[in-house]
Amino acid sequence: MSSAIRRFDCADPAQRSAGIEEAAAAVSRGELVVLPTDTVYGIGADAFTPAAVMAMLIAKGRGTHMPSPVLVGSVRAAAALVDDLGMHGQDLIDEFWPGALTLVCHASRTLSWDLGDTKGTVAVRMPLHPVSLELLKLTGPMAVSSANRSGEPPAMTMAEAEAQLGDAVAVYLDGGPCTGRVPSSIVDLTGTVPRLLRAGAISPERLRTVAPILDGTQSSAGAESSVNTDSAGDTGPGDTGAGDTGAGDTGAGDTGAGDTGAGDTGAGDTGAGDTGAGDTRTADAGMGGAARTRGAARTAGPQSAPRDDLAPPGAD
Repeated sequence: MSSAIRRFDCADPAQRSAGIEEAAAAVSRGELVVLPTDTVYGIGADAFTPAAVMAMLIAKGRGTHMPSPVLVGSVRAAAALVDDLGMHGQDLIDEFWPGALTLVCHASRTLSWDLGDTKGTVAVRMPLHPVSLELLKLTGPMAVSSANRSGEPPAMTMAEAEAQLGDAVAVYLDGGPCTGRVPSSIVDLTGTVPRLLRAGAISPERLRTVAPILDGTQSSAGAESSVNTDSAGDTGPGDTGAGDTGAGDTGAGDTGAGDTGAGDTGAGDTGAGDTGAGDTRTADAGMGGAARTRGAARTAGPQSAPRDDLAPPGAD
């Protein structure tokens, strides 16, 4: 529990700069932060600090059976987290990131982290929001779920998030109301053929112009993934809020399985152009480098990868 809540209005350039720095410092200390995304508001923690991830789940009132999705600030950072993207993952990233597309992949076995009961997979997304991207470039990968108590509506404003999470969060970044109520689409890349786990901001038809994708009801060869369809992360197994569609949660991140949270707002469809979206594709590289360095420093033996709301995100 945080001793003093810090709130920052990101519409003010000075407060935005100070707030992002303060949020990054809080994450490095293992504290929780609330941030705006292109779908709904999310609650986030350092993905490589198990105690922080557990504190996030406790703040939301949910268990490890609904792992959190992971948000990244660059494509390079995402590549360092996954074992491989399969035949079509890179094409989907090139077309729809940053934006409302969450990808479920086999997690790299060299990473030392604990996002919950992930079954060796990780749901990852690069959000289309300038504040969250700027923060992620400083922190590296973050476990993010919708900023709401489990079972409650996803937060569309900072005030709504604070009303539910209170002083469990150290820093609140106010990016204004989230206008999008459509969650991210979630695609499972763990099989031989990509599989649609959740239809969202990017239509199945549009996804299929880039890669052959099976409906989620159809089976594809490959390991079963434990994805959370959260919202905030835009993918969290179980949450449908902040991660990206948890398993039914609909929280902040991407509004998981019912995702209708903040941030997604059709973000995937707008590839690089949306508020800072285009800028971030190039900025991506720098961020990835930092994240890769962080990840490498924390690698130990093989461990199972995360899955939360941002993973097949939910809105919990």
